[in-house]
Amino acid sequence: MQAKAPETKPFGDEAFAPTNRTVIRWLGNAGALINSRGTTLMIDPVLSGFDMPLLIQVPITEEEVPHVDGILLTHCDNDHYSRATCGKLAEKTKEFHGPHYVAGLLKEEQGISGVGHDIGERFQVGNVAVTLTPADHAWQNESPKHHTRDFKMEDFCGFWLDTPDGSIWAVGDSRLMEEQLHMSRPDVMLFDISDSRWHIGLEGVKKMAAAYPDTPLILWHWGSVDAPEWKEFNGDPKVVKSLIVNPERVVILAPGESYCLNKK
Repeated sequence: MQAKAPETKPFGDEAFAPTNRTVIRWLGNAGALINSRGTTLMIDPVLSGFDMPLLIQVPITEEEVPHVDGILLTHCDNDHYSRATCGKLAEKTKEFHGPHYVAGLLKEEQGISGVGHDIGERFQVGNVAVTLTPADHAWQNESPKHHTRDFKMEDFCGFWLDTPDGSIWAVGDSRLMEEQLHMSRPDVMLFDISDSRWHIGLEGVKKMAAAYPDTPLILWHWGSVDAPEWKEFNGDPKVVKSLIVNPERVVILAPGESYCLNKK
């Protein structure tokens, strides 16, 4: 049976207000809102426009978002880059950031001036320093239907965020890469648990969790899309806990639920 996320906890303006800490809220599937002492960022927000049925209610609509300082997009798949959400938030957002290919799509498809970056490039949004980390997710090259161009490694990324309260690593959709096992210890990870062969896979879950044995893991890419036959959306927290060292560090959020970053 498909694992389902806990019941949504809707939020509103209070999540975007100035604060004296860094708070992460899960938006469902692989999206997050981060408020770091008043600097607000969304990673891969998909609040509308997705073409598959959902198991969850989104915790906030685009109309309810008062403002966001930056939107970070890891890649072009529509469960991460929502054209509908980006279009509706364009007037409420100061900056869009992502790999060069995604920034080009924003401009070509929607007239939105996003900033494209190289893997490893570092930039600043308010008090948060953001670095693009590598990802291996060019599945389109093996799909005749979706192979519209030769996709490259640099078209996909994760994001490492250095905040005043510690580091957050959104690894992104990726097969496990050796370099992903040798980062500095993040203070929290947004941790993909999909067993798809173009995602980390359960062996990858074990290896990456072991590489950072004390890092809290906010589980990602699970419990949100009603697609029991798709491994991409069928991570199971119970299985993850059975595989990893220190399973008590697994963080299972409801969509909209907050997690306060505490640097150790």
